[in-house]
Amino acid sequence: MKLRYSHTSPYARKVWMTLIECGLEDRVELVKTNAWAPDTDLVADNPLSKVPALVLADGSALYDSPVICEYLDSLHNGHKLFPAAGAERWRQLKLQALADGILDAAVAIRIEATLRPEDKRWDGWVDRQKAAITRALDHLEKEIGLWDGVYLIGPLAVVAALGYLDFRGAVGDWRPSRPQLAHWASTTANRRSVRETEPKD
Repeated sequence: MKLRYSHTSPYARKVWMTLIECGLEDRVELVKTNAWAPDTDLVADNPLSKVPALVLADGSALYDSPVICEYLDSLHNGHKLFPAAGAERWRQLKLQALADGILDAAVAIRIEATLRPEDKRWDGWVDRQKAAITRALDHLEKEIGLWDGVYLIGPLAVVAALGYLDFRGAVGDWRPSRPQLAHWASTTANRRSVRETEPKD
């Protein structure tokens, strides 16, 4: 299998962390891909021209990150990141969706600030995205005590989201007003899947 990724994509990072957590690194080749390049061949694996995309042995491909992560989790017999059924499964999927929503908003801010011509930027749109991130972080601060220290797909996705906020500075320093979330993030920093996938330009 081949994972098409970039070091700056938080969605690709989430998949990469899943690879490590599932012990599947030796089964997947990492293929660095520039999704923004005009001549990219990524569209052959994902018509949306987005990373991550996981190319399977038969040449077919999976996307996007929630689908790839759950597929990878199905390939091993160890600790599962996705509960098979019941209330905990839905709780983890909801937490992953919240973390992915933080990323969606942060990426939208990044695109508005760096790719859109300055005279066409919409400050109200950026403010809306920042407000969404702020609400989501405040919600995580309230909910984190319910996680019971379990590292499943929800917390893994939160790591990717918080890491991207730090990397791009979308809402400044989120830590001072969210001490529990900040403490939790610090406890995950030395986890191998977190340490080895830190974003970089």
